[in-house]
Amino acid sequence: MSLLDETTAWRIGRADRAALLIDMEAYFDAAMDAMSRARRCVHLLNWAFEANTLFHPQPGGGGPDSDRIGPFLIALARDPRIDVRVLCWKSAMPVAATQHFFPFVDRKIFAGTQVKFVLDGKLPIGACHHQKMIVIDDAIAFCGGGDIGPDRWDTPEHLDDNPRREKTRRDNKCFDSRHEVMGLVDGEAARNLGELFRQRWLRATGEAIDPCPPVRRPRWPGVIPPAFSDISAGISRTEAAWRRYPQVRENEALHVAAIRAAKRCIYMENQYFTSPLIARELAARLSEAKGPEMILISTEHSPSYFDQMTMDRTRLDFIRTLTAADRHGRLQAYSPVTTLGRTIIVHAKLTIIDDVLLRIGSSNINNRSLGFDTECDLSLEADTARHRAEITRLRNKLLAHWLGCPQEPMDAAIARHGGVGAALEALRASGCCRLRPLKPEPLSPVAAFVSAFHLGDPIGPRDSWRPWKRRRAARLEARQGRLDGGAWAELGRTRPSRRNRR
Repeated sequence: MSLLDETTAWRIGRADRAALLIDMEAYFDAAMDAMSRARRCVHLLNWAFEANTLFHPQPGGGGPDSDRIGPFLIALARDPRIDVRVLCWKSAMPVAATQHFFPFVDRKIFAGTQVKFVLDGKLPIGACHHQKMIVIDDAIAFCGGGDIGPDRWDTPEHLDDNPRREKTRRDNKCFDSRHEVMGLVDGEAARNLGELFRQRWLRATGEAIDPCPPVRRPRWPGVIPPAFSDISAGISRTEAAWRRYPQVRENEALHVAAIRAAKRCIYMENQYFTSPLIARELAARLSEAKGPEMILISTEHSPSYFDQMTMDRTRLDFIRTLTAADRHGRLQAYSPVTTLGRTIIVHAKLTIIDDVLLRIGSSNINNRSLGFDTECDLSLEADTARHRAEITRLRNKLLAHWLGCPQEPMDAAIARHGGVGAALEALRASGCCRLRPLKPEPLSPVAAFVSAFHLGDPIGPRDSWRPWKRRRAARLEARQGRLDGGAWAELGRTRPSRRNRR
């Protein structure tokens, strides 16, 4: 039975070719290559977009203007045949301040050019536009968790002292190692992502855009070999109810369906693990005598103080819920570090279910991403033995990358120990110690209060400024033993206006 259906995906189509890009060096290389080959259109959606970003940062932060994405897009748009558009979130001032006030800087950079730059503020108060994608000619598309910013670049080695990761910000500060993943597809899957861009542009601006004219022989980025051919690709969304737009919770539905369907292994990389619904779903599988093993990878602590105060504290409760349910010893939760023990920021939003589903997106495992913010996830679902083997290979490649070892020892350890968790622990014991266990530490009174009311993590418009409603919903579902998120989903709905009630 397919996990991708009308409840878990907005569009389902075939990708003639598909690939997983691990970390931003690969993404920036492939994106520049693909956009350079554009013939009709280049459309970008982003949470944050800094025009000063270098595709190939050099030691000391230098590089030609032609290597910066702003001037690069401006040069592309001088060709009258190519339609170049950028849509990113019209962020609140405190958030914009952490990203060098990109909304105002970008507007100034693109003013008077052929690049159509728009800030998207058509959202409920407190919500953000969080989708991240690039669509070229409606024929090649990237989708995942990577934003365009000077502090995002890194390689899979996550070196402690990489001179290309030093002083690339305007404040001349070095930045931490960072892990991202992006999906790359062509064919019908790319056309579907192009349609999503046009819908978002229409909502933000009121302007309808025609689809790009068909392009013969779309040019796959030469720097990335395709990992899959002719594979099913689904697009799942999150959208809060707002004005005449209904709520969309396809991302949440796919998470629940995938967790319930897993047979052997659930592997998740995510920036945040705070959703009570997902915690209960995972806990239910851990309590089964023969359920799947679970491997969770997340940052030891968030880079921003606000997230440390909110998301990090609520994650402790999430891990505690799973640990209490782990009667059969099938849970492993880790935070990655560099060789010298420095934090690696896990910004990826990736889930692999057995050898069946590879999911790459923008949605975190938190309330906001499942019901309040605007999100887009891309899922590849295996329907051949070759697809399944490739999903397994990519999962093991990611695990080896975390441990800092070649993939062959990872494959051998899984075969020898009969499971992913046991293999990871064996390799850690042998000296591959770049993964540190995430433990359910005791909560202080302040942290317990933050966690109980999910401060900073609203479910939908009706509780965005009423955190006590989240507490009531959690108590109701706990009392009823529900696992469908019904009480929480109700908070994502908006009451009809008086005119509509009449």
